[in-house]
Amino acid sequence: MTHVEKGIAAPQAALLSETIADRLRDLIVTEELPAGTPLRERALAERLGVSRTPLRDALKALASDGLVDLQPNRGAVVATLSEALIAEKLGVLAVLEGYAGELAAVRASDAEIAEISALQHELMAAFARRDRAAYFRLNQAIHHAFLEAAGNGTLTALHSRLNYQLFRYRWQGSADISLWQTAIAEHAQLLELLTKRDGRALAIALRDHVGSTWRQMHLRRTDRGQDGPPDSADGRG
Repeated sequence: MTHVEKGIAAPQAALLSETIADRLRDLIVTEELPAGTPLRERALAERLGVSRTPLRDALKALASDGLVDLQPNRGAVVATLSEALIAEKLGVLAVLEGYAGELAAVRASDAEIAEISALQHELMAAFARRDRAAYFRLNQAIHHAFLEAAGNGTLTALHSRLNYQLFRYRWQGSADISLWQTAIAEHAQLLELLTKRDGRALAIALRDHVGSTWRQMHLRRTDRGQDGPPDSADGRG
């Protein structure tokens, strides 16, 4: 292979591994690959119709995101987080999103606010259809839009990596339809505060919003006699 061919092939290989990582991330988030599942390279490669080299690169990427554990002599396993660790990570995520809200209130353009408003309408439509996959995707898109409007690349990168680790648990929070309407109402409040450019109130509302679904899930588990995370745990939107 020539140097020119290598230069062309490398980006293609990177794109393929990213595509594989995205597919595996979806399988992990939706619990088609539950926590603790061994990720056998040969079986996964056959399932996804890919070769093992880009698959290994994808697994390394997911390991850096905290979704996969790479264990010496045992291969890859879907990562398991204790509820205490979920609570800890969600607490940090809430702080990051609160700061994003504070910045977005000052920096967001009118076009970015209009985009968040449009996403909110789509979220309401997904709720009306009871379309869980669309609801979850739009919910995440709204939060990403707040991060983008904040205009802080470091903040966005930190949030993205931590959010990847928590995708599976946030997906679990979308299983209970009775919680969706509360989330939609909270999103409407977030949009109103952004439109008013009330950074202080928006920061507080975002921090609380990130935590509300997980707290409600914890309360319901407690009512059923199951263990749950500390009351400081966060997790809805």
